[in-house]
Amino acid sequence: MTELVADIHPPIARVTINRPEKRNAITGSMWLELERLAGVIALDPSLRVVLLSGAGDSAFSAGADIIEMQNNVTNPERMRIMQQAVLDAQAAWDKVPIPTIAIIRGACTGGGCGLALSCDLRLATPDAFMSIPPAKLGLAYSLADTKRLYDLVGPSRTKEILYTGRRINADEALTLGLINELVAADTIEARATALAREIADNANNSVRAAKAVVKLLSAGTSSETPESLRYYSESFDSPEFAEGARAFIEKRRPRF
Repeated sequence: MTELVADIHPPIARVTINRPEKRNAITGSMWLELERLAGVIALDPSLRVVLLSGAGDSAFSAGADIIEMQNNVTNPERMRIMQQAVLDAQAAWDKVPIPTIAIIRGACTGGGCGLALSCDLRLATPDAFMSIPPAKLGLAYSLADTKRLYDLVGPSRTKEILYTGRRINADEALTLGLINELVAADTIEARATALAREIADNANNSVRAAKAVVKLLSAGTSSETPESLRYYSESFDSPEFAEGARAFIEKRRPRF
């Protein structure tokens, strides 16, 4: 069985963590493949949105495969390689230049939660829950992972979530801003697809620029940079703007 399934039909790509019998726990080799897939998607100009989900109904992902980690606990070099693979995969998904949407059913914990937080948007079913349990395992959370959590919920909530390692149910996750929408289980795929298509129908240059500029703000930038000014100025000379303005004058939907 393929443990990661990529279904690419431009303008939308779907990636599924396909290990439902293990609650979609992610092995070292799967983290490497997740990084590779993010790179492939990032370089495909025909793609505009990516959907990331876990197979089955019980889990988006229970995180890194703890049994695999335990089996390597006496091998520091192997453990270091595994942990670096987790960080690299999450960073690769964070850097995908087009919108990424996580579809969360059931458990979204540990490294799986970190992966979901690496996406731009998160839709979840009412039975979904999130937890970040390093404090219950004697581990430390990476700075990159902590920053993504911090950007969503702020410093005080970040501390509380990491100090306790507690389970956060879907309603609270929505209130905290960890997820964007709560959607019934039988309609979440349709809703995610509709959202992806709504985004894909907009001007690709505008959406990519929005993602890039938000990342600059998240990195602490508070004034215009050469990069942000380039996005702004070049948009006025773009074919997308020409089509958008023409469609506005002709009172029709633009065809980007």
